[in-house]
Amino acid sequence: MNIKIITVGKLKEQYLKDGIAEYTKRLSRFAKVHLIEVPDEKTPEKASEAENTQIMAKEGQRIQEKIGERDYVIVLAIEGKQLPSEVFAEKMNQITVDGYSDVTFIIGGSLGLSPEVKHRANFKISFGLLTLPHQLMRLVLVEQVYRAFMIQQGSPYHK
Repeated sequence: MNIKIITVGKLKEQYLKDGIAEYTKRLSRFAKVHLIEVPDEKTPEKASEAENTQIMAKEGQRIQEKIGERDYVIVLAIEGKQLPSEVFAEKMNQITVDGYSDVTFIIGGSLGLSPEVKHRANFKISFGLLTLPHQLMRLVLVEQVYRAFMIQQGSPYHK
């Protein structure tokens, strides 16, 4: 399986880079993981709704350029479905049973994702109603993907 994680903006915090590197290394026995950062747009402090829409559209276009035609796309969105880890593990397994070998996760920038990116998604997932920095969400996502594989293996890691 190939897993792509497309994110908006550069990750600057070393502690997050270290955590992501650790889980990416652990995941390497199950899948090839590709972390792809697309440039974010500078958002004016008091941006209008039209400016925000334009910024999301630009970021969305950059994201869509990185999505493969046959990728199974999962976007992280507040309106997505909330799943317990066991159900997420089943979902990841079902994706491969359905014949997909490329899974792409998308984490938007501070303004979220454009409607076009959300429309391209095969599935929308939410990790809860709390607002988390999108940089921290990268680490949470990589850990949950690793957890899903460990659950599939029957590992005590999940306990």
